[in-house]
Amino acid sequence: MCLLAGGALLLTGCTSNNEDQQGSSGASTEAVQVTKADEIAATVPEKIKNAGKLVVGVNLPYQPNEYRDADGKIVGFDVDLLDAVAGVLGLSTDYQASDFDKIIPAIQAGTYDVGMSSFTDTKEREQVVDFTTYFNAGVQWAQQVDRPIDPNDACGKKVAVQSTTVQDTEEVPAKSAKCTAAGKPPIEIVKFDRQDDATNALVLGKVDAMSADSPVTAYAIKQSEGRIEASGPVFDSAPYGWPVAKGSPLATSLLQALEHLIADGTYATIADNWGVGAGKIEKPVINGAVG
Repeated sequence: MCLLAGGALLLTGCTSNNEDQQGSSGASTEAVQVTKADEIAATVPEKIKNAGKLVVGVNLPYQPNEYRDADGKIVGFDVDLLDAVAGVLGLSTDYQASDFDKIIPAIQAGTYDVGMSSFTDTKEREQVVDFTTYFNAGVQWAQQVDRPIDPNDACGKKVAVQSTTVQDTEEVPAKSAKCTAAGKPPIEIVKFDRQDDATNALVLGKVDAMSADSPVTAYAIKQSEGRIEASGPVFDSAPYGWPVAKGSPLATSLLQALEHLIADGTYATIADNWGVGAGKIEKPVINGAVG
């Protein structure tokens, strides 16, 4: 956690892009012990199997799911889980930082084997990639303390989102459209390339609210030391998924590895370590978009 001149809180987005992995979240990045499952590992596409690694496109930071710790290492709930999945498959992970909106095109181009950036599995995205679901998250708004905002009536307000997320492309625009249909002013959607910048904008009062995935908003609230708070309940629950190339058998390999980790309790341990156990799923699927 860093401070701006004048004492204003800056969440996570230091110049070095390094964040304290423990902070006030109590999260743990202690590695779990995973053993290769030969039968499942045999399902991995030959090209990836021969390389011995998964090349993973990831957008940072998006705490507590994926971000850099104080030493510059990429950590988080998503990281621990995909590392464990790779272990079951007998692979290592090669994380490559990328802009969020470039990850899926890079998967299509064959640059990355898989994306890992809290992707919501949507029907639109399923047209170009396949997803293996691994978590369930909702949308959660946040506001400055004692400055209430109603997510269902934020007409004329400034709302921060991360660019190209579901909040940017679907959720907040739909709310804004309802405003204009009712003869009210639209929501001013303020877009940021990084989630930490969207959060900072709210902490500093540059926007009235922010909308993000529920585990991300919960973490931001905890890190803000009382400066921001939840605005309304969690809603629009939907699955996170790992995107892979359309038709790739890797989707099934990931699914079987995750089923293995769910069965032996490793999945629950990782989720609980990061305080995101509320979003655990019982059965992963390929292409599980809601609606």
